[in-house]
Amino acid sequence: MPAQAFVIAILAGLIMITAFSIYTAFGPPSKELADPFEMHED
Repeated sequence: MPAQAFVIAILAGLIMITAFSIYTAFGPPSKELADPFEMHED
């Protein structure tokens, strides 16, 4: 039983990190992200 709780906790953490990453990349915070390739065009 303790092993199941540990696995569930790890999976929940991974899902939360993935959801936060997707939100940061495509949600409202993405407007503040800078594109380094666009900034340094010659």
